[in-house]
Amino acid sequence: MDAIILQILNGLDKGSAYALIALGLTLIFGTLGVVNFAHGALFMIGAFCAVTLQRILTLSHVVIDDTKKDFLGNPLKVEVPYIYDWFGQETGAAIIDWAVPLAIIFAIPVMIIIGMVMERGLIKHFYKRPHADQILVTFGLAIVLQEIIKAYYGANPIPAPAPEAFKGSYDFGALLGFDANTIIYPYWRLVYFAFAAVVIAAVFAFLQFTTFGMVVRAGMADRETVGLLGIDIDKRFTMMFGLAAAVAGLAGVMYTPINAPNYHMGMDFLVISFVVVVVGGMGSLPGAVLAGFVLGILESFASMREVIEFLPGINQVVIYLAAIIILLTRPRGLLGRKGVMED
Repeated sequence: MDAIILQILNGLDKGSAYALIALGLTLIFGTLGVVNFAHGALFMIGAFCAVTLQRILTLSHVVIDDTKKDFLGNPLKVEVPYIYDWFGQETGAAIIDWAVPLAIIFAIPVMIIIGMVMERGLIKHFYKRPHADQILVTFGLAIVLQEIIKAYYGANPIPAPAPEAFKGSYDFGALLGFDANTIIYPYWRLVYFAFAAVVIAAVFAFLQFTTFGMVVRAGMADRETVGLLGIDIDKRFTMMFGLAAAVAGLAGVMYTPINAPNYHMGMDFLVISFVVVVVGGMGSLPGAVLAGFVLGILESFASMREVIEFLPGINQVVIYLAAIIILLTRPRGLLGRKGVMED
């Protein structure tokens, strides 16, 4: 039982990342009808927003520290972050320690601007082009963004640690009545799952209960009719592209303590995220979220040592096998609209 609970927790952790990225992909496909292969790059850029803020906060200058001496008795030169001068050492150290959560504030406007620039500058020219053209141009854009990050930040992963308060692990075994230390799970992974749940709920609430969201949902159902009512639906869809970029970016920001950011992390998640979107149902937001968590849990169980010993390599292909089975039996996906991909 403890192994099952642990794998469910691992699956929820993976599923959170899949669901957030797939949610943004579905927003773009549902509103604009664009297959955006650059969405994984937005996840990567979000992660590097956290890295960038961490570097900004740790910018420092050299001072002479009379309290520290070298072996000859001379005072040592030490680097002191500017933020210590502005806020004091204790507060400055706390701000640096919380760099990753603070990067959320930094990443939201950055990602919205990047998303809107992408949509207005490039993607809008491919609305009426075949999906194959959309895939080619957005995949090319993803490669360009990836190489820019590689040129500026280097090819090696860059650690971005979680705040000190969230380092360590939580004893789920004691909470559930098992022996102590039987189910140990990192605090930050629990934080990531809770954060993903909040973001997903916020997106659904925005679309369901705000006037802007209602217009967008109407535009997704019948774009021409909404346009005839005098509403600039194109402008709202551009803003939705920015929102989708922000969701992917926030997923990347909070994922940095789990997996150190590197220039190819967007590609690592991209293909799986598209599988999640298709399995959930093209254009279905609830389907994307459901499929993200279901496939994350399935992948987690397939990664168990006992399963791998019985079926070597199954953890590498289980998501794709599940997608094949689901699409053969239900071509529109788990929660896809009737008639979508069923012709």
